[in-house]
Amino acid sequence: MNFGFNEQQNAIRESVARFSIDVLAPGYRKRDREGNIERAVIRQMGEMGLLGGELPEAYGGSGLDCITAGIIIEEISRGDFNVGYIPLLTSLNGQIIAQHAAPELAREWLNEITAGRKIVCIALTEPSGGSDAASLRLKAERKGDVYVLNGEKTSISMADQADVAVVFARTGTQESRANGISAFLVPMNTKGVSTTRFEDAGQRAIGRGSIFFDNVEVPVSHRLGDEGKGFKQVMQGFDYSRALIGLQCLALAQQSLDETWRWLTERQAFGQPLSAFQGLTHPLAEYQTYVQAARLQCYYALWLKDNGLPHNPEAAMNKWWGPKLAYDTINQCLLAHGHTGYGEDLPFAQRLRDVLGLQIGDGTAQIMKNIIARESVAK
Repeated sequence: MNFGFNEQQNAIRESVARFSIDVLAPGYRKRDREGNIERAVIRQMGEMGLLGGELPEAYGGSGLDCITAGIIIEEISRGDFNVGYIPLLTSLNGQIIAQHAAPELAREWLNEITAGRKIVCIALTEPSGGSDAASLRLKAERKGDVYVLNGEKTSISMADQADVAVVFARTGTQESRANGISAFLVPMNTKGVSTTRFEDAGQRAIGRGSIFFDNVEVPVSHRLGDEGKGFKQVMQGFDYSRALIGLQCLALAQQSLDETWRWLTERQAFGQPLSAFQGLTHPLAEYQTYVQAARLQCYYALWLKDNGLPHNPEAAMNKWWGPKLAYDTINQCLLAHGHTGYGEDLPFAQRLRDVLGLQIGDGTAQIMKNIIARESVAK
């Protein structure tokens, strides 16, 4: 058992941490207000090798392990939670594209995505079903050398900023459920594709919206994998992204704890620092313990993936526990700061709004607990 990072991983962590402090953190509030992530920042991450580093070199990656991908997302998210979505989406979609697209199509898009010149999103959720992901109604009908897509995707992160989408559509009957779903790589400038954006409480720099497909023609060559096998592809991808999401959220929790420990040391009351009052320090000590444990659980899931071992229940644990724990921790840090924490001069309120969304998106706590229970009963 080795709980430390190796020399290369520590060097990457230090480099990303400097970038996060110098470039990302100062713009966290501004990106939220303006509702976008600057393309220049995304290109800079691409130039630094922070996007899809675990992908093969032929596709713009560096052959890094998944633990290192977790390190990168964790450090980026400390500075700006929302920018952490860019490497997350690159890793999730990048593995799907690398494993299931034709090699020439994968090279065409992944080299652009890993360089930070293009943004990719994943389009699974529909208005008629969120947690019931196998109930898709967006129809993909084959007509010769193309599939014609009609329908709507909703609650899609980066819907109006992405250049290309991994889209899941029904090629079989409604009764075939998961066995009738296929995946496609669809450029967002394709004729018949349009988007809207929702007004959300948080994650505004990312943006969440709907994507509409009106007789959208997608070449058969843009299908990812075999027809009817798309649902399995995305479910396997989520086992990876759920560990990364846990680290994304816990990064904000740890950043908030670090800031609050300093505040308690510096702030005086009744002739002593606030750190002398156990009513303030004990709740933080509890959350510090929980955050450290949850973080190790995330890296354990990534270690399992790197070693080719099953990690479905571990990924589900990361996904329900990480976002909830992050929200509760940040809330306690806000309270410890008193009235100054409640104001918008400090980032706690925005952090709460941002992490709250991941108690819903990419699988609710109830679905995650179903997965954990199913795997535990089957042992």
